[in-house]
Amino acid sequence: MDRLSVGFFTEVYRPVINGVVASVDALADGLRARGHHVYCFAPRVPGYDEADGPVFRMPSLPLPTRMPYRLTLPLVSRRNRNAIIKRLSIVHVHSPFITGWMGLRYSRRFGMPLVYTYHTQLEAYAHYVPFEPNATRFATARLTRSFANCSDAVVVPTNAMATRLRELGVTVRLEVVPSGIDVEFFGSGRRDAALRRRLGVRDGERLLLYVGRLAKEKNVELLVASLARAADPSLHLVLAGEGPDRHGIEQLGQNLGLQPRLHFLGAVPRAKLPALYASADAFVMPSTSETQGLVLAEAMAAGAYIVAADAATNREVLGRAASVAPPTPGEFAAAFKDVPLSPIPHVAKTARHVAAAFSLVRQTDRMLDLYRSLVRARRIA
Repeated sequence: MDRLSVGFFTEVYRPVINGVVASVDALADGLRARGHHVYCFAPRVPGYDEADGPVFRMPSLPLPTRMPYRLTLPLVSRRNRNAIIKRLSIVHVHSPFITGWMGLRYSRRFGMPLVYTYHTQLEAYAHYVPFEPNATRFATARLTRSFANCSDAVVVPTNAMATRLRELGVTVRLEVVPSGIDVEFFGSGRRDAALRRRLGVRDGERLLLYVGRLAKEKNVELLVASLARAADPSLHLVLAGEGPDRHGIEQLGQNLGLQPRLHFLGAVPRAKLPALYASADAFVMPSTSETQGLVLAEAMAAGAYIVAADAATNREVLGRAASVAPPTPGEFAAAFKDVPLSPIPHVAKTARHVAAAFSLVRQTDRMLDLYRSLVRARRIA
């Protein structure tokens, strides 16, 4: 049982860039670095050629939403794919949708343990579905509960999400395993005056940074409204990311007269993120819908000063490494005014210390312990 073969079944995968994909890839890298085999099963995306890793693509169709996700068709027809699935030690699914139910079916057919990672609070995404919101939230809660209770174990990244799943009626084994990041990589950035100038931030001015999708569930409008409420010409807000709400956020900024101090970078390559984090005066997190928020761990690894919305998950992840404010424009505007003009050494040291808990090494260790315990239990049974 020293070398495991793990099958990841994920509804969302490259070329999409988000926290789920980053978490899946990071864990796969961590497991492969220990000599284990990881195979990913994901929807086929037209025009995208696989860059690395053994990934098996399944036929898919576009979804009738503004999100760049695909509807997987449950077909894994090639003989070599089925042969690999039969030899898996563990099936690890990353969504409760079609690929998740495929993984469940294979785990039961071939007698393999099933692990489900709860990456997303689905009810926070009800606005993407063309149905009545309350009915949609009820349906997603029921889906989460029923799928989770079919698993041998459910992985959650925070204790807050473990509590949430118990409240939903999940009764199976829960394991709290924070999603890992490359702490050294994100800690490698250095404050770059030239980068700040290219972003339009002059000496004596402060740069507030947001990294993530520009979407309703991320609450980015709060940052724009707070910037206007602060009424401080030395504050600049830089938004790194793309999403379906970009146009609306740009329009809000124009309506509030913030164009000179509101900067849109679009999607930023991963290699450029450490310097961006390190060059900001504060990383700002308006979302209250995260299950963990990988960007919080990334920002802490960079030693960033952080202003985050007051939510149970954010408080748990950040510990004493951030300023937490109620998610209102008035409270965030007041927090913006307290952002220092230059880095504070003890703040950076605390942030990096807290970020160490999210190292990929720790995540891989804990996930391997879980996998091995489930394999042993299945063999004994």
